[in-house]
Amino acid sequence: MHRKEHVVGYLFLAPSLIGFAVFLLFPIVFSFVLAFSEWDLVSGLKAITFIGLNNFSEMWSDEWFRVSLKNNFILTALVVPITMIVSLAIAIVLNDKVYGKNMLRLVYFMPYITTIVAAAVVWMALYHPSQGPINQLLLSLGVDNPPKWLASPTMALPSIAIMMIWAGIGFDLIVYMAALQGIPKHLYEAADLDGATGLRRFFHITLPMLSPTTFFLFITRIIHSFEVFTPINIMTEGGPGDATSVLVYQIYKVSFAFYRLGYGSAIAWVLFVIIFIITLIQWKYQNKWVTYN
Repeated sequence: MHRKEHVVGYLFLAPSLIGFAVFLLFPIVFSFVLAFSEWDLVSGLKAITFIGLNNFSEMWSDEWFRVSLKNNFILTALVVPITMIVSLAIAIVLNDKVYGKNMLRLVYFMPYITTIVAAAVVWMALYHPSQGPINQLLLSLGVDNPPKWLASPTMALPSIAIMMIWAGIGFDLIVYMAALQGIPKHLYEAADLDGATGLRRFFHITLPMLSPTTFFLFITRIIHSFEVFTPINIMTEGGPGDATSVLVYQIYKVSFAFYRLGYGSAIAWVLFVIIFIITLIQWKYQNKWVTYN
């Protein structure tokens, strides 16, 4: 009887296990093999040639790789702190008695659930150098030479960052609001009795009690910023020049435009190692700044 139950259980698990093996486990193992190989995708599996560490050694002399890596770190440095700070500020305001709180919450969350392709197309129109609403507004305010945004090598990456911040605020906001509502009210009541100001309550109660939530959002936001692809592919295609090229976009171009699957897989594994190390460092030092409630 028990054996029959085990068989039935495995049969129920089989679709998920097969899907995991075919669509996740096999691609991971295959990409690891390709990272040490040379393959052009169109020549068949027999054309896979083992070349050792050549793909990894090539990266350090590849200017495009170095620029893409630098752009990834710049984008992360812009997007992660600004998104989290703005989200927390809005969450604190909405957590108080604000008229139309539910409607405002929905408005802020809408960008997160909006199709990223559609959002990217809309932002392309907003950023248009001559006809875009943003520059039209700046011209009406007396700005003679408004930024070229996506067409400018210096402004293209910050423009992508603004779009990512706009799209990410909704998720962080909802998570922060849920965490704020879980803070015990008696802590604020005790602080009021002690005569604590709003800033003291924020830094000594709100911020420490939100540290587990901040830690979670910090990790997920960093991972998301390193994996960004769609906005760059739609809005700039890595340009102008290589001003907005990032590692995931480079993996796509190398693998499916230049048909260098081995080199693309090697870059993908370098990206995995970078994200893994950053996450590991955060987990290691979390006890120094995370207060568990």
